[in-house]
Parts: sequence; C-alpha cells; structure tokens
Amino acid sequence: MQKTFHSDVPSNPAISLTDITAGYERCIVLSDLSLTIATGQLAGIVGPTASGKSTLLRIILGIHPVNSGQIRLFNKPANKIHPGTVGYVPQLSSVDWNFPVTVEEVIAMGLNTHGRVMPWLNKQERATIQSLASRLGVENCLKNHISDTSGGQRQRTFLARALINNPQLLILDEPTSGVDIKTQHEILHLLNDLNREGMTILLTTHDLNAVASHLPWVICFNRSVIAQGRPADIFTNDILTQTYGGDIVIVKHQGHLLIANSTPLDFG
Repeated sequence: MQKTFHSDVPSNPAISLTDITAGYERCIVLSDLSLTIATGQLAGIVGPTASGKSTLLRIILGIHPVNSGQIRLFNKPANKIHPGTVGYVPQLSSVDWNFPVTVEEVIAMGLNTHGRVMPWLNKQERATIQSLASRLGVENCLKNHISDTSGGQRQRTFLARALINNPQLLILDEPTSGVDIKTQHEILHLLNDLNREGMTILLTTHDLNAVASHLPWVICFNRSVIAQGRPADIFTNDILTQTYGGDIVIVKHQGHLLIANSTPLDFG
C-alpha cells in the first residue's frame, strides 16, 4: 500500500497520472498507476533497475504509449500543451557521442520545439545560447565536438538544451549518473536554483544520499509508488526494503541521513 506523507492532493498539479497501465509488447510494467506532482515541486524518483522509472518519464513526455489511463500536464491533456512547456534531459548513456555535432549545436536543437525551420542561428538565438552556456559553465566549449567534453560538460550541455525554451516543467533521467561527486552536487544545486525560480522539476536517480541531501520531496518507486514525502520521513528501513528488496542501513547524524545497503543490491 502506498504511503504518502502529505495531507491533501495539490489543486494545481503540474503532472497528473490517473490509472495508467503501460508496458512493452506482452509485458505490463505499470498497472493502474496514479501519481500527482504539484506545480513548483522539486521531486526525485528512486528505485531499483527495471522498476519502471524511465518508462514512467517517457509516458509523461508522451514518447511511450499507454494501454489505458489519463495523462494531464498543468490541468490540460498532455497532447494539448505546447512542446516548449516541457524540457527533457535523457540518460547520457543513450546518447551517440560520435554524432558530428558541437556543444552549441546540441543546445540549439532545443529551439526546434518552436517549429523553427532556419538551418542557422539568428543573433538573438546565439545570444540566448551564450547566456545559458555561461550560466551552466560550458561557454568555453561551445565550438567543441560534444565528444571532446567531460562528463560534467556533457550533462550541462543537455541541460542547456532542455532549458533553452524556459520550460515550466523539467524532466531529467539520471542527471547525476556518470559524473563525479563535485559535479553531482553542482547539478543538484543548479536544479534547486531553477526550482526556486518557479520551475517544476522531476528527476530519477539511484543516488539515495544525494536525494537525502538535496531534494525536498522523494518518491520511492518499484512499478508503483511505494511511498512519497520528505526524505526524512520516508527513508526508513521498512520503506527502502520494500522498494529495493534488500536490507537497508540508515544512519541519522546531526540532522543528516546516510544510507547504505547491508546486502548487495542492484543499483544499475
């Protein structure tokens, strides 16, 4: 049974999924799933590999079909909102790094959601890209081939692509995967800043300790919502064991949580 540590359903949801059933060919991954993310929320989804987290994001983005159920974004049917309303950062492992494209060109790809047809950038678009690249710390590698950048620069480049249209909703699939701890913290601090500016953010991650330190709201997920709420409330041995299927060690010290598995777990 889902455990939720809040008193009411948001009256202005950014994401509203109702009775969603979906899967791949004959394999049902999600069954009768309902989930609401409030406008202005910064939330992280955690769960083991093959638990349906990425499928859930693809359903919200409209790039994976559902067998049944309703998807609404900002109180509208998902297929009725402007494409620029939602920004998406995919898993870096899904990117073809040999594709002949520069950092600047990757960021510019986000402009295509507005239906632009020009094969070149105008002065205003270049200024927007330069400003965004400067904020994200990739202004010095705009002309570099995307493969000639570090893991942190690549993540920031795709984040810039997602932000180029100033979306209301930002969705990220494993944004802290494959980067060092310093870059992880920088990315999560940046997401906190964007959230304080009013952007709704939903991400998936395997890093429970980063979630406990940086995110105000967390959803424990394994083909369904096991629990959701503040990390301090739902990061318990019982809930995390239900989520991951293994015994979890949780240490609380001076208001901070440290989470580890006492038996080997599959974190992907």
